[in-house]
Order: sequence, then C-alpha cells, then structure tokens
Amino acid sequence: MAPQLTLQAPLELPPQDVSDYLGRLWNGGEQDSTSSGAATFSLLVWQPSWIEQQLVRLGRLDGPITGLEREELLQAARQAVPTCGLPLSTSPLAPELAWQLGQLPGDQASEDLRGQHVDPAISLHQPRRLITLAPSLDAHQHLETLVAAYCPLPEDGPASSVCGDVVVMRGGMEALQRGLGMVNPLIPAELPCWVWWNGTLDEAPDLFEGITQAPRRLIIDTAIGTPARALDVLSQRAAAGQAISDLNWYRLSSWRENLAMVFDHPGRRDALAHVVQLDIDVQGHQPVQGLLMAAWIANRLGWSLESSNHCDGDGISASFRRPDGVAVQVRQMPVPVGDPSTHPGSIVGLRLVCRPEHRAPLCVILCGETGGCMRLEAGGMARMELVEQVVTSTIESAQREVSRTLRGGHDSTNPLLAACVPLASRLLPR
Repeated sequence: MAPQLTLQAPLELPPQDVSDYLGRLWNGGEQDSTSSGAATFSLLVWQPSWIEQQLVRLGRLDGPITGLEREELLQAARQAVPTCGLPLSTSPLAPELAWQLGQLPGDQASEDLRGQHVDPAISLHQPRRLITLAPSLDAHQHLETLVAAYCPLPEDGPASSVCGDVVVMRGGMEALQRGLGMVNPLIPAELPCWVWWNGTLDEAPDLFEGITQAPRRLIIDTAIGTPARALDVLSQRAAAGQAISDLNWYRLSSWRENLAMVFDHPGRRDALAHVVQLDIDVQGHQPVQGLLMAAWIANRLGWSLESSNHCDGDGISASFRRPDGVAVQVRQMPVPVGDPSTHPGSIVGLRLVCRPEHRAPLCVILCGETGGCMRLEAGGMARMELVEQVVTSTIESAQREVSRTLRGGHDSTNPLLAACVPLASRLLPR
C-alpha cells in the first residue's frame, strides 16, 4: 500500500484562518508548496471514536488516539465487555459498550491524532482534501483546527505523486456545532464530495443534517445505533435520489452470492417460486442486517408484506404473500455467540424452506461457520432434500470498507439497496 509523504507537520491555526491558508498552500503562496492539489474528490469524516477515547482515558489502551480499528483496540474492548456487565456476545464496537465505559472513573491523558494520519486504504485513492470532525469526550473543549499537506507515493515513483491536504476540527460537541459554518467553504465545489459518518446516526443529528445534504455522497453503517433511525435515514435519502452507501449492506454480498449460487443449479431453480419459510439468525440484538437480507429475498421473489411483529423477546416474525397467493413465514432471531463480530447484528445463519408441488421439499441452510448450522438443522429437516453451505466472510477495517466504496464510484445509490430498504424499514416493528 502506498506510503505517505507529509510536506509539513500539522499546523494549528485559528479557525478563521484555515481557508486562506489552504488557498495559499496550493496557489504557490506558501514557501513549502511543491505541488498543485489533486483534482480528485473531498472526503469529510465524522470520527468520534468514543470507545477508543474511553479505553485510553481508563488506561485500558495505550495512546495515541488514532481513530483506526487496530487490533489492540478490539482486544481491549472485548476485555472490557464483562467488566461493564454486558453479555459476552456484545460487539467490541457496540455503542452500548462506549456508554458503559463512560460511567467508569479515569482521567488518563493521551495525544489525539485523529485525522492526522491518512490511512493507506484511503490515501490509495488520493483524496484532494480530507476533513475530519473529531468530537472529544470533554463537551466543553474549545474548537481546535489543524492543517497539514501530504503526498501519497504511487509505485511508479514520486514524479507522479498527487498531493492533498488534511484538515482536523477537534473539540466538544457544542464547539463543533458552532464551527459548522467553516466546513462548507473548505469543500471545493468543482469536485465530488463524500461524507463518511463513522459513528451512530443517533448522535449530533443537527450536525449530521448540516454536512450530509445532496449532492454530497453519503457513507453510513446501519449496523450501529438505533435500527429505526438508521433505516429511516437510509430509505429517506435513497428515495430523495441522494447517493448513499451502507457498509452493513455491502457486508451481505457473500451471503447474497452464496444463496444465488445454490439456486443456480438447474434442478433447484423452480423451488424459488415455492418458498414457504425463511429463518435468519443474527448476532445479538441489532436486527438491521438480517432485515436487509430478508427484504432483498422478498423483493427479488415478488413477495408482498402483510404483517410484522416482535416475537420471543427481540425476535421478529413477519408474514408475506407470494405472487401465487401462498403465505410465507419469516422469522429472525437474535442468538448469542462466543466470539462476536466487530459489526453488531451480523448474520450467523439462514434457512430457506421450499415446498414444490411435484417434488420433495428442499431446505437450504447457509451459516457463517459449521457449528452455526446445528440450530437451523432442527425441526423436521431430515424429511427434506438438504443443501448446506458455509459462507466465508472477511472482516475488514472500516477504512478498507470505505476504500472499496470509493473505488466503486457509487455516484448513485445501489439499485438493489434502494429497492429493498423501504421493505426492510417496514419489517421493523415500530
């Protein structure tokens, strides 16, 4: 991956001086200016990193604070889960862990480098300007602004390097809200702008609305935060025509591909028109990924939703009607896992039962690991043709996931996502 060359150390400036300084930096007005800025895109990042900040404050994690999903962070977070009295199946990046850590005493100080390090997965795309909004735990901290120039070095040598700059706005929530007026002038109007909201959509709603309006392209993660809020934002922005990408949706790619491959077999294609039951197991109590998967299946097969309700605690039970009028029962259940994913609510397993008229019933089971198939194998499956597959998934850092989104362009919302998210929203009992 391409290394970075920093043309200067991060320079702290008064907020009102940042715009003029950046203008001089790339127009030859600064003594160290050696390159014109890249004509690529801007990336605006909301980077609270609450769990990392709390773990460093408590002395459970060594600083500095970087905002990156490093292995030391995930390990410290997993160790803190039982200390906070949370279930062992709690994701190490779950918002409830951050809240519980915030109730513990500690005042360990550390350097805050959020936004000052350009992750290689991001710098690979040579952003023209990377702006990071970094809220601090101290709600009353005043606004600090830092500026630095950097140059990724491509493999074919420094002669073709394209330079950009980073801007960091750091402070308490109120200070960031007051400083919102300086953000828009910093984003070049002639270049595309991505906004990566790297946190829960429940926090700072006014600030979220202020920086994420179209034509900016929005990147969110519906795996964290309140499900209703996440699905509402996703469906409303997609319906309005704004380009929005959901990292939680893209993690479903291997599940969708494996399910499609099962029914690509000529002898099983007709069975898709005779589905009577769909069961989905998810990690913990975050239902959004499972609802997106169920909505995708229902949308592709032309099912119409009749009802959706809570069942067995945090489970969800829904009734659909196939195009031929036959009922389909859908059930999504939270299950505890011993080694939870970094993404809350990740699918553990899926079962699809088909009852064709003139052949034996078919049961298709997909699971994240071999042991995860056992629960779904219960319930009379022995009398059916059984097809099982283990879905392999690669856990990537958020920076790598965003890098793949940037690489794909995505100047509009994925059509499959746009088609199924309204149904996923209706599947969530309110």
